[in-house]
Amino acid sequence: MLVAAAVCPCPPLLVPPVAAGAAPELDGARAACTDALGVLAAARPGLLVVVGPAERSGRGPHPQGAEGSFRGFGVEVDVRLGPERGPVPQGPLPTSLAVAAWLLERTGWSDAPIEGLGVGEPLEPERCIQTGRDIAARAERVALLVMGDASACRTLKAPGYLDERAAPFDAEVARALGAADVAALRALDAGLAYELKASGRACWQVLAGAAEGADLGGSLLYEDAPYGVGYMVATWS
Repeated sequence: MLVAAAVCPCPPLLVPPVAAGAAPELDGARAACTDALGVLAAARPGLLVVVGPAERSGRGPHPQGAEGSFRGFGVEVDVRLGPERGPVPQGPLPTSLAVAAWLLERTGWSDAPIEGLGVGEPLEPERCIQTGRDIAARAERVALLVMGDASACRTLKAPGYLDERAAPFDAEVARALGAADVAALRALDAGLAYELKASGRACWQVLAGAAEGADLGGSLLYEDAPYGVGYMVATWS
């Protein structure tokens, strides 16, 4: 059963060596992510599952100790998904899960076993929801760390250029995450999310599936679009 969830953005710029001189611009997001992980730890889960956008679904499960890297971004930063637990045959973590691993390392996570799952951005809503149900059934006390960004079309300089639909879409996502509104997340339009380059849509719908019947309350800790991309941090507990 799902007992807690944290929703965090996943831009590599969250990792200060990647952001370099621009690192202070996301200090508020980093602080909110730290607070969100504290909520997960306080829930005392028996299992933490990290889900994040990936090029295709089913990339995983990535076991505890799986390795990731930001070397592709020009920095010699390597990460590991939780404490090492012997040989790890799985391939490298998707970037979203590498960002999650960095956040967990930063807070010294040692509260529960961890595993990661990459979720393909085009995955159909019903399959996302079923994946969430399956995750929630994995243990008596499951926590989710849900990585993903909102639209990338908030400004003229955004990766997806300016789209007038982006701000209303992000506002509804922020409201749903802050209210732990499972129905609203289930109802997100996958086609619109794809057009707006919202990488978190599928992962948020995994959360919706996992949270069915859990009666959790939500809190929105951070919402901004510093680079024309919507970044949100929320907790459910």
